[in-house]
Amino acid sequence: MTSRALVIGEALIDVVERDGATVGEHVGGSPLNVAVGLGRLQRGVDFLTHIGDDEHGRRIADHVTSSGVNLVAGSVSAEKTPVAHASLDASGAATYTFDLTWQLSGTPEVSPPTVVHTGSIATVLEPGCRAVAALLDTYRVSATVSFDPNVRTDLITDDNLARERIERLVAKSDVVKASDEDLRWLEPGVEPEEVARRWLSAGPSLVAVTRGGDGALAVSQAGAVSVPARRVQVVDTVGAGDSFMTGLLDALWSLGLLGAENRHALQAITTDQMHSVLSAATLNSALTVAKAGAQLPDRAALDAAGSRV
Repeated sequence: MTSRALVIGEALIDVVERDGATVGEHVGGSPLNVAVGLGRLQRGVDFLTHIGDDEHGRRIADHVTSSGVNLVAGSVSAEKTPVAHASLDASGAATYTFDLTWQLSGTPEVSPPTVVHTGSIATVLEPGCRAVAALLDTYRVSATVSFDPNVRTDLITDDNLARERIERLVAKSDVVKASDEDLRWLEPGVEPEEVARRWLSAGPSLVAVTRGGDGALAVSQAGAVSVPARRVQVVDTVGAGDSFMTGLLDALWSLGLLGAENRHALQAITTDQMHSVLSAATLNSALTVAKAGAQLPDRAALDAAGSRV
């Protein structure tokens, strides 16, 4: 049976604005970006989301399927397709406002996945977040569970409840990735690496932290590893964290560390393996920030860039 990923989460249209003017529209959403990114890296992917049967929804569906990703039946069920407004500052960093709903129903009709990934809005927004948590319990029997909180504070109405939900999902997960900004919001005044170590003790085998221009670090039972950021001309940071997550999962997949049957091997990941997967993830992310919008690389681009390192 072919090894596949199941990605669960929001899909939306990013309307990108700079100095109050619209400079572009892109298909987006953190889980969608991971699904598309893995598809472009020639991984088998099923994507479960909640979009409308409208112009924006059809654009999302075309974007997903053109990247080799299967849009799971039942995903086109929203009254309208979600939209996010991304406002860029002078450095290219984005802040977001959202117009969306999120809900799911039932268990998707897909083959048992090797890895199930979720994160961001899908894991904290009612009512769909409850269904997401239940699906992770269902699929953990066969799959590695990966999670990226990718906190969107504009959509959080109860900070403490959101923090509790994120903590519970961390405990369910095998692989967790977060930005240092996420961790500073989740635990103000605590160093991100300290939060990562505490999360590790709650259940995951690997916790990775992105630090923007300062690179990334990861902790596991083997210890801590850090890598510098790749030096590129940054156009904008839209999709940077999702591209990192994609590269991380792809590298773990290549090492044979995904799937419930490989859970013990993932728990025993070495520092050399951690360095390898972090390096691959930062390279994937660098290729994304060098372009406008969340343009995640395909396998050929990633391999070509890797050969130049």
